[in-house]
Order: sequence, then structure tokens, then C-alpha cells
Amino acid sequence: MNRRQFSVGAGGAALSALSYSRVLGANERLGVALVGSGRRGREVMKAMLDTGRVELRCLCDVYDVQRRRAREALGVRAPETVALEEALARRDVDAVLIATPDHLHLDQTLAALKAGKHVYLEKPAVHRPEEGARLIAAARASGKVCQTGTQQRSGEHYRRAREEIFDPNKLGKVVLVRAVWSNFPWQARRIAPSPRPEGLDWERFLGGTKKIEYEAMRYDAWRYFPEYGGGLLSDILTHWADVAQWMMGESEPRSAVAAGGIYHLRDGRVNPDTVSAIIQYPGGWSLTFESTVLPILNERPSVVFQGTEGTLDIARDGYVFRPHKGEAATVRAAGSLETAHALDFLDAVKTGRRPSADIEIGVEACRPVHLARAAYWEKKGHG
Repeated sequence: MNRRQFSVGAGGAALSALSYSRVLGANERLGVALVGSGRRGREVMKAMLDTGRVELRCLCDVYDVQRRRAREALGVRAPETVALEEALARRDVDAVLIATPDHLHLDQTLAALKAGKHVYLEKPAVHRPEEGARLIAAARASGKVCQTGTQQRSGEHYRRAREEIFDPNKLGKVVLVRAVWSNFPWQARRIAPSPRPEGLDWERFLGGTKKIEYEAMRYDAWRYFPEYGGGLLSDILTHWADVAQWMMGESEPRSAVAAGGIYHLRDGRVNPDTVSAIIQYPGGWSLTFESTVLPILNERPSVVFQGTEGTLDIARDGYVFRPHKGEAATVRAAGSLETAHALDFLDAVKTGRRPSADIEIGVEACRPVHLARAAYWEKKGHG
């Protein structure tokens, strides 16, 4: 699509029957550009549309097939572009949802904030430790909302656990926190070699990373490679470490050790298919994380806090509090975390308040990730 075609489409895009109702009262809705229309981008965008308070104004992706998949999945025919700068230049775009590979997050978020757009940034907020301060400074200078995609922060049962269990210290001294979550089929796929598709802008995908010839696996399974993503330590540990740090009120981990490797999927990937990490905090507690992409089914993917007076097992579907003395209490989650997080973002844009997972919180959630990744690769480098 050239610039002229994009401009024409922006003025008169046809709408499906499903999307027509979403356009009614569109002037009162937040205009959003979806930047990165893969699986995760489509999921979060759907949650935004389901609120009835958002209008999808632009689809931006380096691959035309992904843009088509997003149109079909969301039931909306929005103007399209491969160029982020064109999406950001649109006056009808108030905010951007960035759901691209990790290595693109910094530059794309900085560009969006500079263009005066609010940002919903999928986790992990930053790919490298040095990026965090730049993002926070840019968000504060812009005056725009910058929400990160750790949706537990908008969960009512998570907030309830923080207020009713941790604030009154019903667990006693917590010294061990254990987080588990496995079985991720999208990170276990075998990607066969193939020629570069005509509709894929490979240079834009590479961004600031080393310029190399197209490889199907590097595009379609970018999480397998540390240049573009941190694998399990970024995708999964970010979520559970954020829960642990929130509940414990501590976000400056002191040290980490990590072990793991490619135990089964010897298909050309570089990031481990299985990993364990232990992160230590100055407050006198440790977070243990275990994860594999293999189909090992955890009874309950969750974060378990073990204290001297009780145990809390909290997951996306609710929590179980077991005091050492007294009856156990079970609280079930109500509603969708995706929708709740989308609503929190929209409310923050409307009122000007900080969102539940503000960029500073998102950067803090990456600190244990960076420590664990460094520990893993340093060990590997030393044989």
C-alpha cells in the first residue's frame, strides 16, 4: 500500500456489519491504532473494542497477512499501513496499542509519545535494562498515559488480596514465593524454512538489530531468539514477578541465579525451552520461577506466597488463603482481566490519572527478568 492509497482509505474505509455498531458515536470514542497485529495484539484489541469505548482507526504491521488476520478476527475493516510513522501521523488516532516483538518496544513507544499519543504497551515494557529510564522520562515529559500489559494489576481479586491479606500482614513473615507456569504451544512450533513473503517488510521487523538475510523462524518464532525477545523469562516471568513484587511491596531485586536449556526442542532456537530462576530481594525473601514451553500441565499456574502464619496461592482465576490457624478462604475472579485492564487504560486517558500498570510499574516488573536473563546467559557463556 502506497501513501496515496493509505490516505484515501483513511477517509472512507468500508465497515462490516459487526463493526458498524462500534462506529455509532465514534466521535466520543478513543481512536486507537493497533501496532503489531499478531495473536497478542488481536486479543488485547478485541478487549478494547468489547468495552464499546474504542474505535480501531488503523492497522499497522510489517506483514500484510497479519493485517488481514486482524481484520478478520476483529470484524473491522480499518485503514492499513506498514509504516508506524503513517499511523502516528493520523489525527484520528488518539492512542496506540503496541504489541510488537520486544526489541521494537523502545523506539516505537518513544515515537508514539513524541507524536502525542497515549500508549498501551504489551509486556515486557523493555527489552534491555538501560531502556527503562528513557521510557519513564519520555512518558512523564509527554503527559500521556502509558499503560503496560501486566493485566493482573487491574484484577479485583488481586487488589483484594493486597488490601485484605498483605496490608494487615495475615501471612506473617513471607520468605518463599514460588511461581510456576508451563505449556505454551506457540513457543513449541517447528517453523520450516521458506522464502520471504512479498508482503513482509523484513527491514522494519529487524529494527535496530543486526541486519541479516530473512529467516522464517526468526520472524514467525521471534521469541526463540534473544535478539528479539527473552523467551519464557520475558513472556512469563514478567507477569508473575510483577504479582510478587506488588504484593510484597518491593521492586528492587538484589541478585538472581538461573538454569535451564534446550532440553527437548532442538529446532534451531536459541532461548531455552525450559528454565528455572531464583531471584533474591533485600527484604529477606526469594522468588522461585519454573517454566517450560513443553506440555507439562501445572495443576494451577499461580504465585504461591509462603509465610510463617499462612499461605496464599493466587492465580488469574482467583486465590486461596490458608492461615495456619483458622479456616481457608477462597475468592473467585469476576470478569475478564483483559477487559478490566482495557477499561483501566481508557479511564486513565479520560481522567488523566496514572493507570494501574503505569510504565514505571512495567519497568519495575522487568528488573527481575533482566537479572535472571543475565544469570542464565552468563552461566551458559562460562560453560
